[in-house]
Amino acid sequence: MSSYGTMPFHLETERLTLRPWAESDAAEFCALLSERGKGMPTVEHIRTAIEELLTATANTGIALLPIERRGEGDFIGYCGLIIGRSTLEEPEIAYELFQRAHGRGYATEAAGAVVDAAVATGRQRLWSTVGAWNTPSLRVLEKLGFQRDHVSMEDNGEVVWLTRSLP
Repeated sequence: MSSYGTMPFHLETERLTLRPWAESDAAEFCALLSERGKGMPTVEHIRTAIEELLTATANTGIALLPIERRGEGDFIGYCGLIIGRSTLEEPEIAYELFQRAHGRGYATEAAGAVVDAAVATGRQRLWSTVGAWNTPSLRVLEKLGFQRDHVSMEDNGEVVWLTRSLP
């Protein structure tokens, strides 16, 4: 276990609630992942993935959290901290929203709350990795103070690595 504090697992913004995963999120999570255009995972597979996310959260003290709109109560995506291509000491911020939720500032709002949660853990730096083609996601990170560090080539194309010092 790290020497960092545990990230808060319930976050609220003006329009959004981020909270721990529940088994009831599986169908919506499947639908979100299917928007990637690589097929629809099974609900059972996603239930297992949710169990793994909850176990990872218990072990690491950081979390990827579902996002709901406060007024509507609907699941619109996820946002949080992951180890990903980085480390527990300097985790990655990750987010993905349904296409119907794009262009409304939800990603910036949710990611801003997660950055604040990361500050509360005592961490000094966050990373993010984004496909070079994903201009909207790169804009979100730039709004949050992330700066480009380097670019790598992976099987799925160029990946931009960004970093932000905390607080």
